[in-house]
Amino acid sequence: MKNTLPKISDSELEVMKIIWETNPIKAKQINELLSKEKDWTEQTIKTLINRLLKKEAISFKKEGRTYLYSPLISEKDYINKESRSFLQKFYDGSLNAMFSYFIKDKSLSKNDIEELKKLLDEGAQDD
Repeated sequence: MKNTLPKISDSELEVMKIIWETNPIKAKQINELLSKEKDWTEQTIKTLINRLLKKEAISFKKEGRTYLYSPLISEKDYINKESRSFLQKFYDGSLNAMFSYFIKDKSLSKNDIEELKKLLDEGAQDD
């Protein structure tokens, strides 16, 4: 896995999700899966794959006339990076500020809050 994680666009992320879920995977399979969700052409998907290759987010292995794609970055590492970036960008890195915002904004239901309490209690027991 790479030490520095590339910036991945929302469209590229859709391709990455498929590669994380199933790898190695053929471009044809990526096309089939994405064409069910998006109205992207095969060329668009090929362009996204090539961008991810250039960013070194994925690699390929050639088997005959087929290319098999695999991730070079883990989904967990990418989610961690993006979560920290979001938190820093909007809440100056403060989880408390983020939760406070969602609670005050009434974006969290009572059930959501109960689940968060449970997670916090479990986290505190792990220390």
